[in-house]
Amino acid sequence: MDLVTALLILLIVMVTAFDFTNGFHDAADMVATAIASHAMSTFTAITLVSLFTFLGPFLVGLAVADTVGTFVDISMTSALIGESVVIAALFAAISYNLATWWLGFPSSSSNSLAGGLVGAGLQSIGTEHINWGFYALYHGELEGLMKVFAGLFVSPFMGFMVGFLILKIFRQVFRRFRSTIRSLFVVSQYFSVAWLGFSHGANDAQKGMAIIGMMLLASGHTESFSIPVWAVFLCAGSITFGTMMGGWKIIKTLGYGLFRVRLLHSFASQSASALVNTIATTFGAPTSTTQVVTASLLGTGAAENARRIKWGTAMGIVVGWFLNVPVSMGLGWLYCWILIKIIGVVS
Repeated sequence: MDLVTALLILLIVMVTAFDFTNGFHDAADMVATAIASHAMSTFTAITLVSLFTFLGPFLVGLAVADTVGTFVDISMTSALIGESVVIAALFAAISYNLATWWLGFPSSSSNSLAGGLVGAGLQSIGTEHINWGFYALYHGELEGLMKVFAGLFVSPFMGFMVGFLILKIFRQVFRRFRSTIRSLFVVSQYFSVAWLGFSHGANDAQKGMAIIGMMLLASGHTESFSIPVWAVFLCAGSITFGTMMGGWKIIKTLGYGLFRVRLLHSFASQSASALVNTIATTFGAPTSTTQVVTASLLGTGAAENARRIKWGTAMGIVVGWFLNVPVSMGLGWLYCWILIKIIGVVS
C-alpha cells in the first residue's frame, strides 16, 4: 500500500469521526428544548431526530457539498499535499468539537471545518488556491468562502429573528387558550423535531461528503469534484450514529442553562431553526445547526422576557462562536505543518 492510498483510508476514518462528533454535538441542540419542556422522553426525541437526520441527505440535492468542496482548490497540488490539507482540517474540526463538548458549550462543526480548511490551505498551498469569493461579491454574487461564511454567520441572526417573530405570533394567536392547547403543542413537537432532524441531515451531512469528494480528487481517483453514492451512505450513517449518542452536557446548557423552556418556546425555536436550515440548504449555503438552534432559542426567550435569559451563559456561547474560526484556522495550519513534516520523513 502506497502513502497516498494510506492517507485516503485515514481520511475516510477521519470523516467518519468528524460526522460522528458533529452528530452528537447537534443532537443535543435539536432535542434539548423538547426534553426540557417535557414534551417527550430523551429516548423518543433522540430516536426521532436520528431517523430524520439519516433521511435528509438522500432526499435533498448536494448543493451544500458542492459549495464546501470547491472553495479550497487542491486539484493543482500533489496528492500528498492535497491529502494533508484535508486531513489537517478534519483534525482541527474534531479537536474543537471535542473540546467544546467537554466544556458543555454548543459549537459549530461547520465553522470548525471551514476554518481548518483555510488554515491548512494557507500553510501548504497558499492564498491563490483558496476561492475567497471577493471578486464575485464585488459583482453582487456569493461563491467560495464568502458563500460559506454568509451561511454560517447570517443564519444565527436569521434564527434569532425568526424565533422571536414566531413566538410573538404564537402568543398573539393563542392568547385566549390555556391548558387546553397543551396537547396540541405536545403533538406538534414530534413534527418540529422531525423537521429539524431532516434539515440537519440534509445540510450537515453534506460537509463530510464534500471532504471525501475533495480527497478523491486530490488522490487522482476522480478527474473532477463529485460525490460517490457510498460517501452519501457513509456520512449519513456516521452523523446519524453520532446523533443517537446525544450529548447530555450540551442538552443541560441549552435546555436548562439559558432560561426556563416551556412547550411554546420549544416548538417555536425548533420550527424557526428548521425553517432557516431548509432555506439555506435550498441555496447551497452551509449552516451551523448548533448556532441556528441556539440563536432561535434565544430569540424565543427574548420575545417572552429578555430579562429572564441568563445572558452570561449566552455570551459564553457566542464568544465560543467568534473563537471557532480563528482557533480552527490555527489548528488547521499547525496540523498541516506537522503532517507535511511527517510525510517528508516517511517518503
